[in-house]
Amino acid sequence: MTVDTSPLGQLEEQGRPVPQRRHIARAAGIISLGNVASRVLGLVRETVFANQFGSSGAYSAFVAASAIPMMIYDMLIGGLLSSALVPVFSEHRERRDELWRLVSVVLSATAAVVALLVVVLELTASWLAALLVSGFDAELQALTARLIRLVTPAVLLLGVSGVLTGLLYALKRFTFAAFGAAVYNLGLIVGAVLFSRLFDGPERIYGLALGMLAGALGQVLILLPDLRDQRLALLFDWHHPALRRIVRLYVPVALGFLVSHLGIVIDRSLASTTGEQSIGWMRYATTLIQFPLGLVATAVSLAVLPNLSHLAATEARDGYRETLRTGVRMVIVLIVPAAVGLFVLATPIVALLFEHGEFTPVDTLWTARALRLYLIGLVFAAVDQVLVFGYYARQNTMVPAAVGAVAVGIYLAVALPLVRVLGMLALVLANSVQWVGHALIMLWLTRRAVGAQVLAGLVPMAGRTAVASLLMGVAVAATLVWLEGMVVAGLVGRLVAVAVPALVGVGVYALLAALLGLEEARAVAHLLAGRLRRRGT
Repeated sequence: MTVDTSPLGQLEEQGRPVPQRRHIARAAGIISLGNVASRVLGLVRETVFANQFGSSGAYSAFVAASAIPMMIYDMLIGGLLSSALVPVFSEHRERRDELWRLVSVVLSATAAVVALLVVVLELTASWLAALLVSGFDAELQALTARLIRLVTPAVLLLGVSGVLTGLLYALKRFTFAAFGAAVYNLGLIVGAVLFSRLFDGPERIYGLALGMLAGALGQVLILLPDLRDQRLALLFDWHHPALRRIVRLYVPVALGFLVSHLGIVIDRSLASTTGEQSIGWMRYATTLIQFPLGLVATAVSLAVLPNLSHLAATEARDGYRETLRTGVRMVIVLIVPAAVGLFVLATPIVALLFEHGEFTPVDTLWTARALRLYLIGLVFAAVDQVLVFGYYARQNTMVPAAVGAVAVGIYLAVALPLVRVLGMLALVLANSVQWVGHALIMLWLTRRAVGAQVLAGLVPMAGRTAVASLLMGVAVAATLVWLEGMVVAGLVGRLVAVAVPALVGVGVYALLAALLGLEEARAVAHLLAGRLRRRGT
């Protein structure tokens, strides 16, 4: 069922204001359903990749090549979605004729610009490969260039889906848009399982490139049911005032993404000098980091963005501060225990998900090490996402872009001196320090911009969350030790070694959250209980 309601903000039910926290939890829950599907399929995807390709040089070449279209997508669409499309489209939501015209103009302009970029990338693939994986030998660089040429057309499809997703979020139609990423991951799985059989040797990796194209196409097709009333057309109007405002809002974001992606290029290039397996290890660890980030931070951020945009436009400062504060608190109360649990269970989780086929115990060891270093910055990265969306809602894209540039400098200051000593782990540590620095700067700037009230009660609540999470971590670690020698070898044993401590952790944290009065955790629990009751009925 398509959700086309207003689940956020100070809505009215029977003449009374609906509690803000509950509505944010409900909206975040809707988006989280799609994120759960996406993240689960993402884990399945990486499990299939590990089984088929391990951490081979060919797989690292695909990771590097696939980063090109994703970087272009992030620069042109990813940041545009939250920084400009949703806020500007939301302003036209009640005037549908104007909205359809504006979306047609934006979609046409996006397609034209991205198509031109696709041509440029196809022509410069060899040069990009040499820049991106300078530490690889000539054969792997050539494979990377061929993969770039294969995956680049996906940018056009991803661009179209990005604009349409922005439209659907502005209309508060979350359901199909939330499942777009899940369909994309499904395409990659099909590529690994089926399309790779069309090739032999290292060229089997071409199946992943074909799967990426299939996933991007599916991401467009799944949005069509929610666009049943659309009146879109090919329309070029470069002088449309709203288009100009979108461009003005996005230029600082684009510059910020340019700087941050320059950091990614440097990161990939440095990683290629530490061994052809390093990029693969970092990719698998990053996948596990992205699971809680998408499930918690992205869901909450997208849930609060439409209402933050409305409150900022109407200059309702108290409502804006309360909505932003609730979003930050909800992220903290959910992401901290996730980070602690992942840290304790890093090795058994990596072994369960990836250690089979071409993925060896050595790969498990290094992926788990990378994961633990990434987890240092996870909580900060999650809070930071909500704060950045808060600036986007106020149509201030300059500040996050400037902070992003500073954060790249922080990364380089840590990575360059340490990479010769720590190798790949230096790059992972530098990423975590970068996330911490970015979040702290954004917290300070947000407090100055909207007032200290936005952080009212945050430190005591974060302290209670940390206490509950650490005690949960002790319980999880004790359960893991207790299980040693008791579980059987193989897949069942690995599953038990993860599932039992995880269930103990969830139970312990839920109990401690209730005892310590973590209201945000209670709101999420009420939401889940209500959905279970409805399904049971």
